[in-house]
Amino acid sequence: MVKLFYFRNQRFSKLKAQCERDQRLFVDPEFPPETKSLFFSRATPPEPVEWKRPKDICAPDPPQLFVDGMSSHDVTQGKLGNCWFVAACSSLALELSLLEKVIPEMKHQEWDPQNVGNYQGIFRFRFYRQGQWTEVVVDDLLPTICGKLVYVHSTEKNEFWSALIEKAYAKLAGSYEALEAGNTGDALVDFTGGVCESINLKDGGYSEDVEKRLTLFKSMERATREKSLISASIRVHIYFTLIFF
Repeated sequence: MVKLFYFRNQRFSKLKAQCERDQRLFVDPEFPPETKSLFFSRATPPEPVEWKRPKDICAPDPPQLFVDGMSSHDVTQGKLGNCWFVAACSSLALELSLLEKVIPEMKHQEWDPQNVGNYQGIFRFRFYRQGQWTEVVVDDLLPTICGKLVYVHSTEKNEFWSALIEKAYAKLAGSYEALEAGNTGDALVDFTGGVCESINLKDGGYSEDVEKRLTLFKSMERATREKSLISASIRVHIYFTLIFF
């Protein structure tokens, strides 16, 4: 049994039951649909933002966590400089067993057209922080501009797993703006609880040393066989990030 830390002491089952009893949809008082959840450096957004639930964003299509399963191509960056987080989500989508750690009881959290009463607008996600798994509860009110998601979104208009993970991660960080600039390896560790190894291809002299390249390729092959996650980042230098278990 995994010992969990509950962020802001919010218990998913308790909050969901309260909403069901009161016949209302969950609105998170700890991460409200307000500007302070978007920014820490400004009091008003540069454009008018409207918080909408998925059913109102993708109508007339029904919302889903996943459309035809998950894919690394599902995740698209929005108006936020968090390409590092997008890359981590794309890698995570390649390995179902790891994605299920971040989205517990995925099937039970999916929108169910046969049981609409099971929907209370509340979702939960888990991240590995400071040596323990932390469960983060969020509502599904997402920031939109002109009816479109502002931040991370899927290539399918009615698919919302990546947007909701981003909201939970932003809540853990304090705001969406707090996700500006980061490290893909850090996000992958938060998603998996694994160990990160970053390799600088230029400073490591891999372009000149054939033996070092072969050793790297063997490490990548082993990581792939062991279902570890691999991501590449391009800035001034090029890095590979390996997550080992």
